[in-house]
Amino acid sequence: MGINPWIRLFLKINNKGNKMLKKLSKENMHLSNLGWLESRFHFSFADYRNYDNMNFGVLRVLNDDIIHGNSGFDTHPHKDMEIISYVVKGEISHKDSMGNERTLKRGQVQYLSAGTGILHSEHNKSNEDLRLLQIWILPPENNLTPIYGQENYEESEAKNTLLNIVSSQKGDSRVKINQDINMYVSQVEMGKNLSYDIEDNRQVYFVQIEGSSSINGVELNHGDAMEITQENVLHIKAISDSHFLFIEMKKD
Repeated sequence: MGINPWIRLFLKINNKGNKMLKKLSKENMHLSNLGWLESRFHFSFADYRNYDNMNFGVLRVLNDDIIHGNSGFDTHPHKDMEIISYVVKGEISHKDSMGNERTLKRGQVQYLSAGTGILHSEHNKSNEDLRLLQIWILPPENNLTPIYGQENYEESEAKNTLLNIVSSQKGDSRVKINQDINMYVSQVEMGKNLSYDIEDNRQVYFVQIEGSSSINGVELNHGDAMEITQENVLHIKAISDSHFLFIEMKKD
């Protein structure tokens, strides 16, 4: 008698030798709705307190935010956190206590190392919804000097390839942060394949932003995520036109 297909899938995801692919369905993530702001929290944040879901390695926060028109985050402080914003739709206007005042559009990246402390605001000044991923990375040490950076990547740079949008100071990205990570995005046409080699003692957090993909045979749809540990390579196939982001980091 052949093995039950559901058991086969469970073994593929959870007991593939020493390999691990942990799919995180968007339906199981915490939803927050403040009226002007709708968020899907990947990890414990704000009103969502879950001490079993605090982080993945140095990745502390990943919020998939929709900020409605003519609203946003008024001036507020941050300290000892590396904060990355990736715009999916619309425009975000940034202003901070270091004198930076910028606007970001789809596919563009903003980096803020809060370090010893900084004040900033983030607003959607248009009438249309803004969608962005807010990503917080734990710094390698506290009380670092605050830094602001922005990179206006073109969508064509991420078409059918892996674009390294953030790296460590020793890495190759145009945006460099203090922590030892690499962040990649891609917009892949349906049916195309990409692969990524994972070095020993490294792990990956994968976010399916738009569309759907197969990751080592496991399907992710819009809004899903995956924790990837003890894998040597990612085989990524675009089931539909696919827009995704993943963060590669040192294993816990």
